[in-house]
Amino acid sequence: MKMFIGGKWVDKSEKIEVRNPYDNSLIDMVPKGDRTDVDKALQTAVQGAKVMARMPGYDRYRILRKAADILEARAEEFAQIISKEEGKIIGEARFEVSRAVQTLTLSAEEAKRIHGETVPIDGAPGGAGKLAFTLRVPCGVVAAITPFNFPLNLVCHKVGPALAAGNAVVIKPATDTPLSALKLTELLLEAGIPEEGIACLTGPGGEIGDTLCADRRVRKITFTGSRDVGERICHVAGIKKVTMELGSNSPVIIMPDADLEKVAAAVVATGYSNAGQVCISTQRVLTSKKVYGDFLEVLKPQVEALTTGDQLKETTKVGPMVREQDAIRVEKWINEAIEGGARLITGGKRSGAIYAPTVIADAKPDMKVYSDEIFGPAVVVNKFEDIDEAIAMANDSIYGLSAGIFTENLEWAMKFAREVQSGNLMINWGPQWRADLMPYGGLKESGFGKEGPRYAVEEMTELKLVCFHLKS
Repeated sequence: MKMFIGGKWVDKSEKIEVRNPYDNSLIDMVPKGDRTDVDKALQTAVQGAKVMARMPGYDRYRILRKAADILEARAEEFAQIISKEEGKIIGEARFEVSRAVQTLTLSAEEAKRIHGETVPIDGAPGGAGKLAFTLRVPCGVVAAITPFNFPLNLVCHKVGPALAAGNAVVIKPATDTPLSALKLTELLLEAGIPEEGIACLTGPGGEIGDTLCADRRVRKITFTGSRDVGERICHVAGIKKVTMELGSNSPVIIMPDADLEKVAAAVVATGYSNAGQVCISTQRVLTSKKVYGDFLEVLKPQVEALTTGDQLKETTKVGPMVREQDAIRVEKWINEAIEGGARLITGGKRSGAIYAPTVIADAKPDMKVYSDEIFGPAVVVNKFEDIDEAIAMANDSIYGLSAGIFTENLEWAMKFAREVQSGNLMINWGPQWRADLMPYGGLKESGFGKEGPRYAVEEMTELKLVCFHLKS
């Protein structure tokens, strides 16, 4: 595929190969963009921002609504692209497309709802005879930098609200998974987005990302990815609005009154989907000593029932990781933990980019599998004495994106909700749960700002105050 910059589909002599992680087969090639392409994209986007800002909200609604309808009609085509380029099993890819349809639909609705409010300025000294109100206006040019693990829906979570709010948007998709974003760009243009209002740049993240984020013509950056890259973006961004959706190390607390069959099913569902490559995947399972042994007995066979292999086969439950080097990294971390005294309960084997769903127990707090973001198909099960120790263990992380607890005790549930340092808190489910309309974002080094179309529109607009100084 070609990239879309300067209102045109552009090819280049240098290419980036897009390969299927399962068998390394070539799917497509995309242009290898560079700094000059960033400049071309931004020159046009500056003009596009003016076009988008003048467009009535109802027209933006109609375009995004049409885009959602087109995507729904082409759902299987997009699901196949996602599965092939990312390695996600086909069932999960289809679900991602259905979510992306909802994200675009929600964004369309928000285009009709952007408004200010009156300000009771006469309640201030000297405010008599004044009439004040706020206006919410577009930021201008939005840079949307997206990750590989949800190559369609997370693009929609940035592009949909950006366009709904009247901005122009420049997309920089992950190098491993650019095809979904390019196809979405094609679809949005078909739906009626002005050519100046959108760009999609493909190429190496370091060169393109740094250039894009540092440019003063960009007024808003929205990024989903690793903590380290997020920190770098914040350093180079300068004075502009930034939303950061960064890493996690999501804990689940299992209290002694929990239904262990239900918990095990939830851990399997939230720990191994997309081969564990989800920011809010279950990673640390903190289990009451009273049920620790019983829980491992219940969990083990459910994990071992997960079939691995070709992600395009309907029977496969866990596909490959996006790159073999990531599977090698997970293998290394697991082996280091076992050598350091952790117990392997099941899994622990690698075949190319596929890493078997794995459970280890009794990991030490300084082990990478426990303290860092593993971003792979493995969970760690450790034990605790009481709710206070469990919460202290859950909070013992630089991250705070999502957490879960299983209990029927209201006091324990509320203590968890009040004291666990996390942006998303799930009671009687694992941390990997997101409705696309909810405010989604983390605490601590998991980032700042919120996604979800209603909340993202606020992040992608600026507030102006207007005050009339009336004669009487």
